[in-house]
Amino acid sequence: MKTTAKFKQVSIAIFACLIMACSNNTNHEQVGDNEYKQKADSVLALMTLEEKIGQLNLPSSGDITTGEASSSNIAQKIKEGKVGGLFNIKTAEKIREVQKVAIEESRLGIPLIFGMDVIHGYKTVFPIPLALSCSWNMDLIKQSARVAAQEATADGICWTFSPMVDIARDPRWGRIAEGSGEDAFLGSEIAKAMVEGYQSNDLTANNTMMACVKHFALYGAAEAGRDYNTVDMSHLRMYNEYFPPYKAAVDAGAGSVMTSFNEIDGIPASANKWLLTDVLRDQWSFNGFVVTDYTAINEMIDHGMGDLQKVSELALKAGVDMDMVGEGFLTTLKKSLEEGKVTEQQINGACRRILEAKFALGLFDDPYKYCDPERAKNEVFTDQNRAIARKTASETLVLLRNENKVLPLKKQGTIALIGPLADNAENMAGSWSVAGDFEKNISLKQGIEEAVGANAKVLYARGANITSDPGLEARVSIFGKPTRRDNRPESVMIQEAVNTAKRADVIVAAMGEPSEMSGESASMSNIEMPENQRALLKALLETGKPVVLVLFTGRPMAIKWESENIPSILNVWFGGTESGHAISDVLFGDVNPSGKLTTTFPQNVGQVPIYYNHKNTGRPLAEGHWFEKFKSNYLDVSNDPVYPFGFGLSYTTFEYSNLKLNKSQMLKSDSIDVQVTVTNTGSVAGSEVTQLYIRDIVGSITRPVKELKGFTKTYLVPGESKTLHFTIANEMLSFYNYELNWSSEPGEFTVFVGGNSDDTLSSNFELLD
Repeated sequence: MKTTAKFKQVSIAIFACLIMACSNNTNHEQVGDNEYKQKADSVLALMTLEEKIGQLNLPSSGDITTGEASSSNIAQKIKEGKVGGLFNIKTAEKIREVQKVAIEESRLGIPLIFGMDVIHGYKTVFPIPLALSCSWNMDLIKQSARVAAQEATADGICWTFSPMVDIARDPRWGRIAEGSGEDAFLGSEIAKAMVEGYQSNDLTANNTMMACVKHFALYGAAEAGRDYNTVDMSHLRMYNEYFPPYKAAVDAGAGSVMTSFNEIDGIPASANKWLLTDVLRDQWSFNGFVVTDYTAINEMIDHGMGDLQKVSELALKAGVDMDMVGEGFLTTLKKSLEEGKVTEQQINGACRRILEAKFALGLFDDPYKYCDPERAKNEVFTDQNRAIARKTASETLVLLRNENKVLPLKKQGTIALIGPLADNAENMAGSWSVAGDFEKNISLKQGIEEAVGANAKVLYARGANITSDPGLEARVSIFGKPTRRDNRPESVMIQEAVNTAKRADVIVAAMGEPSEMSGESASMSNIEMPENQRALLKALLETGKPVVLVLFTGRPMAIKWESENIPSILNVWFGGTESGHAISDVLFGDVNPSGKLTTTFPQNVGQVPIYYNHKNTGRPLAEGHWFEKFKSNYLDVSNDPVYPFGFGLSYTTFEYSNLKLNKSQMLKSDSIDVQVTVTNTGSVAGSEVTQLYIRDIVGSITRPVKELKGFTKTYLVPGESKTLHFTIANEMLSFYNYELNWSSEPGEFTVFVGGNSDDTLSSNFELLD
């Protein structure tokens, strides 16, 4: 290795300090552990002010061309110690080149941390997070993160900006696709599973990566579902309904947290000391580091918080450690220090936490630990990983309707495959699949053709564009995911589709939204099926042939008309690399659908926000009623959703019976055993997600009509019954009261158990003081 004498001298000094800081502890430490703090302090003592501030800088490098790392625009800043990490660069070879600049050409040779949005898979793309949540399978979700970490680290990346755990109840918000739905309990379980999948409780391994829980906080509650918009809610709602998944990720050991773009209590998250210090560090004991989202510090200027120097000062004081892209820290903190607006202790604290993360990742021991090109050849986009992705995707599909048992299809006869998403491999990956090779995705057409082989004939017609508005279609044909607009008249396309359908025995209509109609900056005011696609559906129904709607979407859509008129609806979200295979597995019955919704599907956008765990009003409408004057309801539509939270059909049927509680009263120190019998009353084997809900009937503050508190997924063969057990403990009955104290209150509770939030058995018990 070629180094300067100066580099060697400083490196030896760092090494000597590290030896002194080491202990005999051989356990796998987490970020913030005392040993890492000692090691970080030993490096901190050698750093200049400029180098400390440089560690707080996270620019985006772009995907640097191999061989140009040392001469790239970012290289000079790395050499000067002005960069703490980079993102949006991949492959072991490129990252090794850039890391080499930091190690060999900067004064102290401090390694860089390399991040990327590895959201739902890496090269092997898994279903979008909203789809993953519909599997209700924590082992499978954890495995998806494990595979993503295995692949990404083989390509040089050691830090992922995931999981996104924002609770979202407004389907107009495009980033609902990136989260786990509307429920805090389920969202918390998934947050934990994702962090454990990425980090595996051992960040020293070369195939694990640091998680970054985002977006802290409340980003999913943007007013009107418009991205980046204002958030304003009570602290009671924050603590009880929105904070739990963030805390679950922190409790699971997430090494970093990303701030959100929105304001909280009138202060943007990146300048909110109450949020980042009082809650995150003091109340939750988070010891990792905080990074902003892309230019979030700079954007506080438009929020009206001050100029770049001022907002950078506010962010550092609030508890931000790393500035993504904006370089406000890099260009203003020294001046703010000189003017007494920030302290060196604050800068040291931020720098220390970033150094601790690098120690936790083992980068000081081996800065090239993620840079073995042989790993990528053997561990990325493997047949095994694709098989896991296929199985995972098949469990996320939700059967919404199946009148006359149109599904599963037979692998015989003639199948008409119609629709703008029937033969579009690129859009199968879904939003935020930045590392995927879209040309390797399996389209629905390819999946069906491979499934039926020579046993059936598959006819194809496009039938419609995504929308009749070419401007809107252009706005969502981005990031390498074209919609391939057909410029023929709509009537010509529909007639071609009808003629094709008339030659078939069954119609599979692949419709809905393309992948980039959801995701970041992809809010929609109209969440119904586009009118031109609905016109195509109507024309197909008029042929008299059975129609199966394969619905692609990244959000709950308002599909009231479709649910009333289309015989079979299979919601397939965006399933990733293996979409076409997974959908075909379910269409033809090789896999029995078991997905359950984690978001409520409204009748129309006027019902939004709509979610199952709402509170009662003083004038509640009786269940099953509509309309009553002077009750809480609408004049033009019932209060009911089209599909409730937890809903999902199967090719078999399940019956619930014998709900029993082992006692009618419990002390806070005690527990209650809940048992229920589930029976497969159909003719095929299948898996059922049994859900446990609890209602606190009387409280010191108003309480939701029910809250998810447990679930389990059970496989049953035809005629088989199983008795399932849930344990109710005091923790499940606790909540944050008016004083924001976590406790339970004595009184009566109702237990609900069933296959979705609406269709349940119930029983009551009393909690004693």
